Order: sequence, then structure tokens, then C-alpha cells
Amino acid sequence: MRQRAFLFLICVLTLSGCGEQLSGRYGPGNQIGPGGASPLGMGGGNPSAAGQKVAILLPLTGPLADRAKDMLQAAQLASQNGGPTLDVIDTGGSPAGAATAAQAAVRAGDSMILGPLTSAETASVAPIARGAHIPVLAYTNDTAQSQPGVWILGITPGQQIRRLVAAAQAQGKNQFAALLPSTGFGRAMADGLTKALEADRLPPATIRMHSSGMASITAATKDVSDYADRRGPIDAKVKEARALGTPEGRREAQELARTPIPPPPFNVLLLADTGEALQELAAVLPYYDVDRSMVQIIGPALWASPASGSGAVSGAWYAAPDTSSRSNLERDYTAKYGTPPSPLADLAFDSVSIAAVILGRGSADTAILTQPAGFVGVDGWLMFMPDGQVRRGLAVYRIERGGPALIDPAPQAPNVPGV
Repeated sequence: MRQRAFLFLICVLTLSGCGEQLSGRYGPGNQIGPGGASPLGMGGGNPSAAGQKVAILLPLTGPLADRAKDMLQAAQLASQNGGPTLDVIDTGGSPAGAATAAQAAVRAGDSMILGPLTSAETASVAPIARGAHIPVLAYTNDTAQSQPGVWILGITPGQQIRRLVAAAQAQGKNQFAALLPSTGFGRAMADGLTKALEADRLPPATIRMHSSGMASITAATKDVSDYADRRGPIDAKVKEARALGTPEGRREAQELARTPIPPPPFNVLLLADTGEALQELAAVLPYYDVDRSMVQIIGPALWASPASGSGAVSGAWYAAPDTSSRSNLERDYTAKYGTPPSPLADLAFDSVSIAAVILGRGSADTAILTQPAGFVGVDGWLMFMPDGQVRRGLAVYRIERGGPALIDPAPQAPNVPGV
């Protein structure tokens, strides 16, 4: 279940952009300069990469074959014009198949392994690749798979939440709470929030999990909002006034009943539900006096898709790649293959482009991979850390009736809040 949730997080992002003239570079903004981020894309590699082999591990057979085909085509697009030679190996979509594919890549002398797609496959590939000192750029977004020598390219809950926490602080909001589904994805969001607040030395968040169904959602909302303690003293005074049994007491009780309830003990609330559950949450929050004009709702990049039901939380924020940054890939991919690329294709394209930059004489130079300036790719700026973590510059969007509105552009460099 957790593997599916992580994969779904990437697959449902709906990204689009406006075309610009082909430059051979796919990132937005200033591309490169002294100490600047390295641009990725066709023509952005180095001559040493030409002719070298890198393995790309994809589930070309099995239930994920359609997604794998899209990713392979993007990888092939990135490898043209002097890029590395792709050693395409099928994983069959299973951990055992991925392990077999990794062993084949080692035997073939491949300089890098790109992929596999899922968390479970990555867990099988990692020890084989690390034992052979072959760096891995995996397509999962499960941070549990990050380790020295294994980097994950998928856009993670932690990356999104760091960006949203920074955006909230910029608006003077630093009291956080979370109301999340009791699923692998919900727990990943909770973990991301906890770590982001610790990193920024902010007070810990009040986090409540809920199961499916209105009863659980209602109970968790009442609890996280501290409704009983906020409303209880007022109700007690109303009861005392009524107990007097006098006209004055009844008037006092009526006035007390109109007393505004104090606000909840947070001004930012993280949600992660979609569909019917999100609609139920949106209905329950005002019942427990969570005023959305005072409390900023934040949530996952899943909300970029209208199919997520995000219209129920109009005004909420989410963090995702800047949609304008992939316009060149969209145009070139569509021109070559006749259909637009999926969001997963972005990861495959960037992985091959990164390989083209870091391949040296017969091996991959991880010192170049982990350069502090990072890279500018299809989904914007990213930086690879020596411990396997990946930092990304994500934009912040607000959900509006006419569609998502960009309210804070994506950072393009390290040492920026939210990266």
C-alpha cells in the first residue's frame, strides 16, 4: 500500500507550460555561471559521457509497463546528441526482477544505474549497486531508500512540506497542526512535518491521524482543534446562568451563547486526504470553529489535480514543481512521440541528463553529482546530498476556482528557506 501511495503521488501531478525556443536546456531561469547550477538537457553533458554505458532499470513488462514505456522514451530523448548509451534492462516490476537486473548491470560494466521505479525494487537494487560502487538514481520518492550511493529522484512529502513550512513562516505563521489519514502516505506527511519543524527550531506540531469514515474524521478534528477546552468554559457559564432560573439568568445565558470561541492552538493545518475524505474534512472544520480565514490549510502536491477534490479547500496551498519549467520537454517529447510526457517521464529525462554531466573516464564522478550548486532540470532546481537525500526547489500554489495560482516561485539555489 505504501509503495502505491508514493508512486501515485508522482503520477497524478498535472504539469503544463508554455513553449520557448529550443535551447537544449530544460530548466527555468538563469542556467549556468561561475559556481552556478549545471543545466540539464540535450547538449548539456560532457564529451566523456558519449559511448559510456549506463543501465536504466524499468518495469517494461507487468502492470507498470505503460509508465515504463513513457519513461524509457524520455530517457532515449535525453541520451541523443552525445549522451551516454542506455543499457535497457527489464525489472518485471518486482524486487526479485530488479535485483536480477542490477546484477546484469554490474556484469555489463555499466557506470551508473538509473531506476528502478518503486521503493521495493530500489531496496533490492541498493545493496548490489553499493557493493559494486555503482551510483543509483532511483525513481521512487520513498526517502527510506536514500543512503550514500543511492539517491531518489521522486518528489517527496518532505520536500513539499519543507517548502510549505517556509512559505507559512514568511507570512508570520508558525503554529502547526496536522490532521492526516492513517496510511503510509499520511505517516510520511507527518514525518515530513515533524522533521521540517525540528530543522527550523519551531514548536512541534499537534498531529492526529484518522481512519476512513465520518466518525473517525469528526473525532480527530474535534481533538486536534482542542474544541472541548475552547468551548467548554463558555458552555459551563451558560449552564450556570440558566440554572439561576431568572429572566436575568436567561438573558445572560443568551449573551454567553453568542460569545466567540477562542481560535484553535494553531494557524497552519496540514491535510493529506483527497476525494470524499477531503470533502468531509472541509465540512467538519468550520463546525469545530476552525476559521479558514485565520488558519492556512496546506497539503500535498496531489491537490494539483482537480480530480483530487481539492476544490473543497479553496485557498489552500501545496508545493510542486513550477509548471512552466517543463515546457521544452513537453514540446520536444510530443514532437517525437506524438503524445505529451507523463510526470514520471521528467524523472527519467533528468536522470540521463545528470549521467551525461557526471560521467568521467569509465566511471561516474559523485563529487560532481553532489556539487553544492546543484542542477537545473525539467522540474526545476535540485541538489544531491552525500547521504543520499535530494533537495528540490518547489513553487507554492494556491487552490482557486479558476485553477491553481502560483503565489511563490520555486527557489533556484541552495541556502534558501524551504529547500
